[in-house]
Amino acid sequence: MVGLSWKMKVAFVLIGSSAALALFHVFLFADWHSLFFYLALDVVFVPVQVLLVTVLIERLMNERERQTLMRKLNMVIGAFFGEVGNALIKMMGATDADPSTLELGLAVAQGWKKTNYKEAVEFVQGYQWKFNSHNLQLQDLKGLLLQKRKFVLGLLQNPNLLEHDTFTDLLWAVCHLTEELEAREQLQGLPRSDLNHLEIDIQRAFGLLVREWLFYLQHLETHYPYMHSLSLRTNPFNPVACPLVLDN
Repeated sequence: MVGLSWKMKVAFVLIGSSAALALFHVFLFADWHSLFFYLALDVVFVPVQVLLVTVLIERLMNERERQTLMRKLNMVIGAFFGEVGNALIKMMGATDADPSTLELGLAVAQGWKKTNYKEAVEFVQGYQWKFNSHNLQLQDLKGLLLQKRKFVLGLLQNPNLLEHDTFTDLLWAVCHLTEELEAREQLQGLPRSDLNHLEIDIQRAFGLLVREWLFYLQHLETHYPYMHSLSLRTNPFNPVACPLVLDN
C-alpha cells in the first residue's frame, strides 16, 4: 500500500474488515444463505442511503460554509461602517427636512427583537425622503467620499462580496455618488434639475446605507453584544449620542 493516498488506504482497510467479518460469520454460523440474503437486501437500499447521506451532509456543509462566510463578510461590513459608513449616514441624514422622524423610527435600543429590526427596515424602505438643499453640504460630502474612495474600491475587490448582494449594491451606490460629485467642479449654484438628480443618487445610497446598518446592528446584538453596545452609544440618528458609559 506504499504510495497510496490515505483515503485509498482507509478504503482498503474498511473493505478488508467487511470481508473478514463476513468470513467470521460463515465460520461461526455456517450460514451462507442468510449472509448473502442480507447483503443483497442492504445493496438494494444503498442508492437511497447514498442519496440521503449526500444531501444531508452537503446541506450541513453548505450551511456551515455560509455561516462562516457571513461572519467574515460582517467583519468587512463593520470595517466599512467604522471607516466611512457612520459618517455618511450622519452627513446624509442631516440633509433630511424632517430629521426628527428619522430619529424616532431608527431609535435602536438595547433589547430590540427581530420584529423591531424588521419594522425599522420597512420604515426605511417606505420613508418619503425629503430633500433640503439648504442643509446639504455637497462639498463636504464630496470631500469625504473622495477621501474614502480607495477604501471603498478595495472592498469591492473582495470576491466574497458576490455572496452579499445588498452590501455590493450599497458599495456601487456610494461609488456612483462619488463619481457624480467628482464630475462637477463647482457644487454651488447648481440648477434645480441637477439638484433633483443628485437627490435621487443620495437617496439611493442613504436608503441602502441605513438598511445595511440595521442588518449589521442585528448581527452584532446576536454575536457581539459588546460591539453592539458601542454602536448604540454612537447611533448616528441619536442627536445626543455619547460613547461614554453613563449611569442611568
